[in-house]
Amino acid sequence: MNLGFLASFITFSVLISYNVKKQARKNRSSEKDFWTRESQANSVRRKPLDNLNYVTIPLEKFPTHLMNENADVMECIGIVESLASRKTVNLTGWSNTDLKLEYGTANITVLSEYDQNYTLLVRTLQKWSDLLLESGYDKEASVLLEFAVSTNTDISRTYYQLADYWISQGESFRIERLIRIAEGLRSASKDSIIRHLRQKLKQSEKQFP
Repeated sequence: MNLGFLASFITFSVLISYNVKKQARKNRSSEKDFWTRESQANSVRRKPLDNLNYVTIPLEKFPTHLMNENADVMECIGIVESLASRKTVNLTGWSNTDLKLEYGTANITVLSEYDQNYTLLVRTLQKWSDLLLESGYDKEASVLLEFAVSTNTDISRTYYQLADYWISQGESFRIERLIRIAEGLRSASKDSIIRHLRQKLKQSEKQFP
């Protein structure tokens, strides 16, 4: 057997074994940290929820008068109207452990409900916006998109469609504000949103110097 090949094979095997053991130690440490935090979280008593950033839905500003013959639009309007009377909070990026540590274990159910309401809200606003855009109601759709962004949604299409609308209106400079909002997101899609917005801004500056 070629001694050089054998030496390389042994070195490779040692490196693989080392990395596997290193990853296993890291996983055990992460798991231990998780259960330590979870144990601490489960002992936190209920705290007031007065300081939560509740979402107020400005129904009077939304284009509820448009496309009332469209069943999908009416469904969106109905959902948003029903959510207007419910407590809604954007808790994207918060784990259950984070929430229990911050607000107490007894609040986890109600907080999950608030977050589910928020998820339904921004998804419905996006669907409603899509329907309006498809029918040429760009300005009216932008009202929904701007509101969604103001709540720190992490739906990337919301940011991209609003950026495209502003570019079409000769107001590409407003994309800078979208980027600043995206920079504050607690979401896995944060970096992707920022990158695409910067690309749109750069392209618009080349097109309209």
